[in-house]
Amino acid sequence: MKITAIETFIVPPRWCFVKISTDEGISGWGEPVLEGRAASVAACVEELSDYLIGRDPRLIQDHWTVMYRAGFYRGGGIHMSAIAGLDQALWDIKGKDLGVPVHALLGGQQRDRIRVYSWIGGDRPGDTARMARDCGDRGFTAVKMNGTEEMQFVDSHAKVDQVLARVQAIREEMGPDFGIGIDFHGRVHRPMAKVLAKELEPFRLMFIEEPVLSEHTEALREIANHCSTPIALGERLYTRWDFKAILQGGYVDIIQPDPSHSGGITETYRIAAMAEAHDVALALHCPLGPIALAANLQLDAVCYNAFIQEQSLGIHYNQGSDLLDYLTDPSVFAYDDGFVAIPQGPGLGIEVNEETVRQMAAEGHRWRNPVWRHADGSFAEW
Repeated sequence: MKITAIETFIVPPRWCFVKISTDEGISGWGEPVLEGRAASVAACVEELSDYLIGRDPRLIQDHWTVMYRAGFYRGGGIHMSAIAGLDQALWDIKGKDLGVPVHALLGGQQRDRIRVYSWIGGDRPGDTARMARDCGDRGFTAVKMNGTEEMQFVDSHAKVDQVLARVQAIREEMGPDFGIGIDFHGRVHRPMAKVLAKELEPFRLMFIEEPVLSEHTEALREIANHCSTPIALGERLYTRWDFKAILQGGYVDIIQPDPSHSGGITETYRIAAMAEAHDVALALHCPLGPIALAANLQLDAVCYNAFIQEQSLGIHYNQGSDLLDYLTDPSVFAYDDGFVAIPQGPGLGIEVNEETVRQMAAEGHRWRNPVWRHADGSFAEW
């Protein structure tokens, strides 16, 4: 079998898909995207295609090694996201060729389904209690929300009180056992992150995500010492080497690599195993499209430390198109009692509606995250 063509499709709302075709009529799909940099990732996919076209798609480990190591400059969001989508598509081809799901090729599933959570509140969190109730009524048992708007290095405790009020409203509406994840989104700096982490502790959160940016490892240690709430991060880390110091330092309780950013199924499986060796949980990051979610679920099936899965159905970013719009059979992601079943079809376990993909790629997108500023005019982390 030989790879004959590699095509990328930039599709709304903010995604990029890749299709790898072969001379035996088997094709594979992946989702190589870095939110806000879709065209850059697509260009990197095109560069990597020079090596892949004409080669046997089934030699996944060797292809991953060459795509990563054969470039003198390696790693980072764009490079690893391009590798990620291509890697997903190669696994999709291999599973289809053998007539089995990817998780069967990784040793077989350890679970039949996994708990999922839903996003609420938008970029500037509001109306969260009502949205949590709506999610609960649809069967979800956990939600995640942005904790705060922009926040200065040292800011008003009025902003802290606003965060606490929103979380308290959800807790009162949904009861003591409903899962609540609070994403600081890297918007909060060390001085205020310590305050927020301590003040939020009585609400028994599922986790605090990115209390500070991932590069501030020394701050993570201090914040962890201020509360017993599990600390989660990882969507802005891309390789096992990025995660190595975080895991060795004991700074986090939950890692959140994104298999569309962190080198695909091949690399994310290694990262998950590293985390398991440090007794750290896995909650894969996936506010993306259906191919990304399918790849996530293949990993959730085989990673012992996976406990919950992010998904984007109804997320505030999905304007004009949503998670299920590009699938021939959307029922593959039917949520039931807060869980989703592990797909059992060959490859990634989904059938992409190529006609819809090509139609929507003609529309494309230029999604960019907003640029925020503080009241004094200085740049604020989004």
